[in-house]
Amino acid sequence: MIHVAAAFGNKKAKLWRDGRKNQWDTLKQDNPDDQWVWMHVSSLGEFEQGLPVIERLKENYPQYKILLTFFSPSGYEVKKNFPLADKIAYMPTDTIDNARRLVANFNLKAAFFVKYEFWFNYIKTLKDNNIPLFYISVILRPSQYFFKPWGRWFRNRLRDVKYYFAQNEETANLLNSIGIENVMVTGDTRFDRVYSIAQKAQRYPDVERFIGSRKCIIAGSSWPSDERLLCPFIEKMPDDYCFIMVPHDISDSHVRQIESQLNDYQLYTKLNPDVKSKVLLINTIGMLSKIYRYARFAYIGAGFYDGIHNIQEAIVFGVPVVFGPKYHDFEEAVDLVRLKGAFVINNQNELDNVFDRFIADEGFYKDASKVCDDYVAKKIGATDMIMNVLEEIRKRNKEEK
Repeated sequence: MIHVAAAFGNKKAKLWRDGRKNQWDTLKQDNPDDQWVWMHVSSLGEFEQGLPVIERLKENYPQYKILLTFFSPSGYEVKKNFPLADKIAYMPTDTIDNARRLVANFNLKAAFFVKYEFWFNYIKTLKDNNIPLFYISVILRPSQYFFKPWGRWFRNRLRDVKYYFAQNEETANLLNSIGIENVMVTGDTRFDRVYSIAQKAQRYPDVERFIGSRKCIIAGSSWPSDERLLCPFIEKMPDDYCFIMVPHDISDSHVRQIESQLNDYQLYTKLNPDVKSKVLLINTIGMLSKIYRYARFAYIGAGFYDGIHNIQEAIVFGVPVVFGPKYHDFEEAVDLVRLKGAFVINNQNELDNVFDRFIADEGFYKDASKVCDDYVAKKIGATDMIMNVLEEIRKRNKEEK
């Protein structure tokens, strides 16, 4: 189906297909004495979850080279020059021949798959070659096929994994229920990543001058369905507030569509920070995770589309978040809605009400901000837990030899 989509001009499918044409030119080791660790991720979000572990592997075990593979072009195209990996490629499709060839081409000492990446020929081939496979930030649900009456074969493949580092207790309990005990609840490694970014976040003096003494609302990764609700609120926003909008799509056509809904705004690429416009429209990439530090509260986009974007980048600064109704696949969003650090809106009236309350009610704002701070504080440290287990396994294997 991907090849058909590529033939009909789908850009992402074409990148997926073309990126695999000469994949075996990359997927081989040049020096037979090299030892490798393989990290496989689906896309950019999973890369962010694997990154803290890659960094620690390079720090603690510099003798190993890193093979990094992606399933999706949206991850590979952004990170194909990632400096900490020694080889970066697309993962060959999950056939037994491809799995055997990749494993034969590298002197692999361990493999790490992130979150949902269950490729059963690779799992079996790694097991057959005594290469330990670890799952990072894995999260499972009772509705998945592993736990269906007809899922026995798939459950058996899960038993070929050396160790699971689970995001939550539910995942650990589900694995325990099918006889898998080699599980530790570590949480989501992406919290370590966003916390590290927050600690080192660069400042943007031009943005700070634009904000001045005003309070700031930030909309991150907004989609048209979000912008149709945000823009009417902006028009009646108090004068002591400003708004920064960071759309998911920064193409000229989409930026013009947003501009048509605004009156008093500036584009970041043409910013005069001494002009106090209501809105700063960010039409460049790479800033969002760093500028959340300037927000009193934030709106997270795509909740009316296919699922909200990353809320961790905002809450790590103690910034309460608001988003649309499609958030249930994200554990931190579900948790924070329950704890009242995040708020769900379904329409214009609900958005206006929660925004107005954040503006007018200082106690409401501070309580929500503290919930976010406390939540992040409890969630960081997954990478340390993973590295401790890996070191224990390494020492035990060394003693057994």
